[in-house]
Amino acid sequence: MIVVTGATGTVGSAVVGGLRERGVPVRALVRDAASVPAGWDAGVEAVVADFADPASLDAALAGAETVYLLVAAQSAMVEHERNVIDAAVRSGGRPRVVLHAAAGADGGPTGARFVDAHVAGFAHLRASGLPWTVLTPNGFFQNFLGMAASVRTGVLAVPGGRGAVSYVDARDVAAAAVAVLVEDGHQGAVYTLTGPDSLTHDALAEVLAETVGHPVRYVSPSPEQALESLVGAGYPRWNAEGLVELYGYYAAGRAADVSPDVEKLTGRPARSFAAFAAEFATTFTTPPPGA
Repeated sequence: MIVVTGATGTVGSAVVGGLRERGVPVRALVRDAASVPAGWDAGVEAVVADFADPASLDAALAGAETVYLLVAAQSAMVEHERNVIDAAVRSGGRPRVVLHAAAGADGGPTGARFVDAHVAGFAHLRASGLPWTVLTPNGFFQNFLGMAASVRTGVLAVPGGRGAVSYVDARDVAAAAVAVLVEDGHQGAVYTLTGPDSLTHDALAEVLAETVGHPVRYVSPSPEQALESLVGAGYPRWNAEGLVELYGYYAAGRAADVSPDVEKLTGRPARSFAAFAAEFATTFTTPPPGA
C-alpha cells in the first residue's frame, strides 16, 4: 500500500492522480472528511489523520509499504515530519519513506527555515533506519499564478535580488514522485528536481511580458519591505519571515543549479517557464470574475 500525505495540495493531489492513472491503489491522508476531493475514485482510500496526533498517524500508516511524506510549510513542519517518520517506524513493516523536501535539504543548515526544516527531517529519516528516497524540488512555477494580478499591472515584485533560480513545474515534481513511488531502484537516492533553465527574475519578467503582451518590470523590494507587505496581506509572520529568507537564498544564487533528474525519472524533459506561462496566459491576462 502506498500512503500519500499532503494528498489534497498542489503536488500531493497530482501524485494521487498519477498513481491512479497507473492503476495503483492509494491511501490518502486528509485533515477532515469534508476535504476529500469529489474526483477521487474507489481506488483512493481517504483516511482522516492529523500530523500532530501520533495515534491517528499509526492508524493511517498501518500496513504501508511506501509513504510519500509531504507536509505544509508552517511552524510545526519539523515536528510533523518527525511524527510521520516515527509512526512509520512503529508500524513495524519498515516502509520506504519518500521525503518531499526542498532543494538544498541534503546539505547543512542554510538559514532559510523552510529548507532547514527539511534538513532536520532528512536527518531524522536517516537516523530512523527506514529505507528512504528524497526529492528536493526547487520553487514551483505555480507560485507565480498568485502574482498574476500584479503581473497584469506590469510588475513582478519579489525580494529575489539578481540571483537566478531553476524553478520547476509542480506537475513535473508530482510525475517524478509517482515514478519513485512505483519503481524499484530508488532506495537511498536524492533527486534534485528543477526546470530546464536557471533564470533571474528579470528574465522571468521578460517571459511574462511576452505572455501578457505588455512590459512587465521586475522590482526587488528590500527584505523589510517584503516582510511588511506579506504580513499586511495576511500571511502568518513565521511564514512571511520564511518566504523572505527563501528569497534571500535565491538572491544569493543558491538555487541556480539545473538538474537532469526530472527527465531521468519521468522520461521526458522538464517543462520550461515559457511553456508554463503560455499555458496559463489567461490567468496572467484576465482578472477572475468579480475581481
